[in-house]
This record gives sequence, C-alpha cells and structure tokens, in this order.
Amino acid sequence: MSKALSGYRILDFTHVQSGPTCTQLLAWFGADVIKVERAGEGDATRGQLRDIPEADSLYFTMLNHNKRSITLDTKNPKGKQVLETLIKECDVLVENFAPGALDRMGFTWERINELNPKMVVASVKGFGPGPYEHCKVYENVAQCAGGSASTTGFDDGPPMVTGAQIGDSGTGLHLALGILAALLQRQTSGRGQKVLAPMQDAVLNLCRVKLRDQQRLERTGVMKEYPQYPDTPFGDSVPRAGNASGGGQPGSILKCKGWETDPNAYIYFVNQGAVWDSVCKVIGKEEWLADPSFATPALRVNHMKNIFAAVEEWTKTKTKFEAMDILNKFDIPCGPILSMKEIAEEQSLRDTGTIVEVDHPVRGKYLTVGNPIKLSDSPTDVTRSPLLGEHTEEVLGQLGYSAEQIADLRKDGVIS
Repeated sequence: MSKALSGYRILDFTHVQSGPTCTQLLAWFGADVIKVERAGEGDATRGQLRDIPEADSLYFTMLNHNKRSITLDTKNPKGKQVLETLIKECDVLVENFAPGALDRMGFTWERINELNPKMVVASVKGFGPGPYEHCKVYENVAQCAGGSASTTGFDDGPPMVTGAQIGDSGTGLHLALGILAALLQRQTSGRGQKVLAPMQDAVLNLCRVKLRDQQRLERTGVMKEYPQYPDTPFGDSVPRAGNASGGGQPGSILKCKGWETDPNAYIYFVNQGAVWDSVCKVIGKEEWLADPSFATPALRVNHMKNIFAAVEEWTKTKTKFEAMDILNKFDIPCGPILSMKEIAEEQSLRDTGTIVEVDHPVRGKYLTVGNPIKLSDSPTDVTRSPLLGEHTEEVLGQLGYSAEQIADLRKDGVIS
C-alpha cells in the first residue's frame, strides 16, 4: 500500500526541534525527506543532551525518523550546484535558519522560484513581520511571547512555561499543515508559494481560549470559572488559573491515595453540571442535592472550593486508577496524572503505535513517540533516524551524479 505522501520529495534544511518536527511528520506520511547537514557536525542536536558517548542523542533520533541524511558544504561553489539540483528535483524546501540566512546563501525566494517555480518554501521563524522579526527565539521564549507563560501557573506565583513543547513542536505541526495546504493549492495553480509559521503565532493559536477570556474580562470584570472567583478581585489582564478548566466547566487536580510519597498520585476531576447528582452520590454528599444553594451550576460556583475539597477527601481514599474506574461508570469526566514512566510502560500505547521501540545501530533499542495522526489507508512505519551523511551517495546517484563525480565532490570537501 502506498503512503499518503509517496512521490513527494522534501529538502530538509531544518535543525533542532521545530523544523524537524514538521519534516518528520511529512516523512511519517511517506514523503522522501532529504536532511541536509554540515559535514563532521550535522544537526546540533546529534550531540546535545547525549546519554551514550559517540551515539546520536535521543534529542536527535526522536525528531528525525524516516529521513535520509546527506552532508553538503553549501558555501562551496560545487556544493551550491548540488543544492540547485536538489531544488529543481524537490517539491518542498523547509528551513528554520536565522532570519535572512537563506538569502545570504544566495537562495532568495526569487532565485528558488527561478530554479523551480513549483517549489513550496516553508519557514519557521520566531516572530512574524514586526519589531521582533529578527530576534532569535527558543521554545520558552515563544511560550512567553505567545501568551502561554503569563496564563500558566497559580495566581500567587510567577509566570510558568509548560512541559509541552508548544513553541517548537507546536510550530512544526502548524508548518506541516501549511505545507500540505500549499501542495494542494499547487495542484490547481501550478505554482509553489512561501509558507511561514512564526513560533509566537503558533503558541498564540494554542492559547486562543485565553484571548477569548481577555475579551470577556474586559466586558464583565470577572470570570466565574476561574479559581479567583469570588474571593479575589480580577485585574485588567487574564490571570493565571492554576488547574482550572479552559472550557468553562470547573475542574481541578485532586490528591489520590499515596500522594504523600508519589508526586503523580493525582487525578483531574471535572465537576460537570450534567453529572452533579452522580458526583454527590459517589462522594457521599447526597444532602447537597436538597440544598437550594447548590441547586444550579451558577450557584455552585460560589462553593466550588468547598466542593473540590469534599471530592478530594473521597479521592484520597482511592488510587488514581481506582477513582477513575468508579467515576467513569457514572460518566464523570476525569483522568489520571500519568508520569512519563507510566506512559512509557503503557502497553496500549505501544499497540497503537503511539509509543514505538526503535533499534539504532549505535545506541541500540530506544523508545520514541510514533505518529500521533493515524490514517486508515496509510499506516506509519517508524524507521530509525539516519547516521550523519548516511545517504549522501545514494541521493546524489538518484540525482544523476556518477560515481566519479561523487568521488570528486568528496575529494573537494563538498561532501563527506
């Protein structure tokens, strides 16, 4: 069975996380992704956070599956000629260089368009056009500039970044969608185009509910689903909301049995109005059903801290999994706080390909995250990340270079 993106060739000039996330997703869907790296060094993450000497780090391997690697000195005139050939033969060029780097290499949009009018050029940048467009941006900077940090954490503490890589990997996912849209449009227009995914924009897109809340706050002065209500006055911007639900349904993280020694013995509990009767019965608070002050969701908001405290007294008598089993029988929304160790050991995630074990010729077997998007007619086979320059001769041969020409390029230091 052919893959969804079989036949598409991607020229991958990305490094670290945001760009490689995008190109790995395209590779998982079947595109031929050719990763261009510097000889001797390659992607900086090959050696970053290394846990096994001389082996590519997990940082690199987990972001570069299903790709081919070539080494190429693009500053060498012969290297530029090879790159021109690659541009002519590929459908998409993806890069996350510093602003202006591609232009300084001599490959402006106009030059690329001249070489291949059908090529899609996709870029990750920290910021879009504006006062900060030339600034260098990393994951946490994007979270701060995109509105995530200011709205994460508790209201009596500092801004917090999240463990989810929404700046880097989140932007890579957005860029992949933009590339696919451009390829679809090319089918009717016959032309390539530029695709830009600024990291600030991607983070803001993932924080859209907070922009929603900013406008609500300006109109009403309060947000009743936030834990600050009704005891703490609101300021002029959206505050940090702890573990409150972003969807308007009151929610909180509650302690479960073993919390004193297990930092993840917690459950997320949503006090949804539709299951209020069941909540009262499960935790042994049937008297609340006859209490007029608890009669409606609007009235219960004023007592939410006491409600969660009572639920927590019940959850502390159960493990998070016991509590989840009981609550789910009554359709009460909840979920256990799973540690990375628990996730890594969860068999069902391996059965679905969400967690995959991969064998690497240097580092051996390791776990990685598989394709989070499942297509029924295009299953993903996760293959190991490439060694540095592993496919240089193979790719050049497919581009029409003879063995003698490849040997000359190696002699001249264009490839390694």
